[in-house]
Amino acid sequence: MSVPVAPGRLPFLGHSLPMLRKRFAFTGNLRDQGDLVEVHLGPMRTYFVASPELTHQVLVTDAPKFHKGRMYDKFRPFVGNGLAVSSGAFHLRQRRMMQPAFHRDRIAGYANTMLRATLDLLESWRPGEVRQLEADMQGLAVTIVGEALFSTGIGEKAIAEARRSVFVIIRNGILRALSPGFVEKLPIPANREFDEAIARMRAIVHEVIESRRGDDTDHGDLLSTLLMARDAETGEPMTGEQVFDEVITLLTAGIETTALALAWIFHEIADNPEVERRVVAEVSEVLAGRAVTIDDVPKLTYVGQVATEVLRKYPLWLVMRRTAVEVELGGAVLPAGTEVILSPHTMHHDPANFPDPERFDPDRWTPERAKQLPKGAFVPFGGGIHQCIGNHFALTEIAIVVATVCARYRLVPDRPVRTKFTNAAYPNDLMMKVVPR
Repeated sequence: MSVPVAPGRLPFLGHSLPMLRKRFAFTGNLRDQGDLVEVHLGPMRTYFVASPELTHQVLVTDAPKFHKGRMYDKFRPFVGNGLAVSSGAFHLRQRRMMQPAFHRDRIAGYANTMLRATLDLLESWRPGEVRQLEADMQGLAVTIVGEALFSTGIGEKAIAEARRSVFVIIRNGILRALSPGFVEKLPIPANREFDEAIARMRAIVHEVIESRRGDDTDHGDLLSTLLMARDAETGEPMTGEQVFDEVITLLTAGIETTALALAWIFHEIADNPEVERRVVAEVSEVLAGRAVTIDDVPKLTYVGQVATEVLRKYPLWLVMRRTAVEVELGGAVLPAGTEVILSPHTMHHDPANFPDPERFDPDRWTPERAKQLPKGAFVPFGGGIHQCIGNHFALTEIAIVVATVCARYRLVPDRPVRTKFTNAAYPNDLMMKVVPR
């Protein structure tokens, strides 16, 4: 079958320049070309998936036929072979060993950390002051993941370094993934910042892990779970390198999505008075003036719908897969080693599944409406064997933070928010005034 080629291809650069310039508009328009569209990243031919059905096939139905793709290769020098970038039998083994770290009982313990960190942040707020909210939410997400990972004192250094470096690594990594290979070798500031941030993060995480070497105590944190994990078949623990790779992966993958979601949630609540009214009413009814607990999270149903709608409206732009074997996709036969691009943003903004997709509407996620969506239309955490292992952690964190903030404060926009684009839409200078309720 002949696959249509995306318009706007340039000599040598392929579609890299128009993709990086137009981002969401470029990939959103590919839906009009067909379910599968040929896109060139420099000289490399890739295939863009533009339908929910093919997205579900890649992520779930045929997931074992795909490995992580080029985008993840760019992060591998930093995260090694951690869960976010590994594939095949090794990935399944590591996932099984890590699953206990995200059991409900463990997340209940992390919920206390989430609440305490949020209350500490609110203690630093002063009535009437204007806060740069995306910075507050980034710092909060780093603190929560960092404390869940490292309960001992030396972890504070790692948390401080994560605040400094993680978002530099994430922003510049996507630029490398979509640019021709020679770009990452150029002596430009973005490359220098990326390499220096990686070196700093690797050094401090190594220091933390070494400080716990030989310590068989369960400190109730993620690092304890990783160090004590044993393979069900062999009884062997993770090697030191594997523990390091997974810690680095959790520090990066566990921060960006949640920080972005929290910042956009408070923007959308402020921008939609009826949404704010319903959130505050539900929080008041469920909590009745006390602090939120893990048992309250399932009762905060409208807060959950708000979070889900934010994850729909502001998801990752692109993820990539590479065929491990020959695959038939949308009528085309792709040989092993073919790069495939998936776009959560394109799926989440398809008006065929989400009418008026730019409108913020938490009622899209009532049980009756949500069950009508086709598989593959909503993929904020991926899917199948590679679905994000920390999705319940993230959703619990979002609910606890939103309930805690909304019970105490109203956040009022101080100026229109600007948006900065990397592999997601980042709020830039989300300045909000803190008003006590």
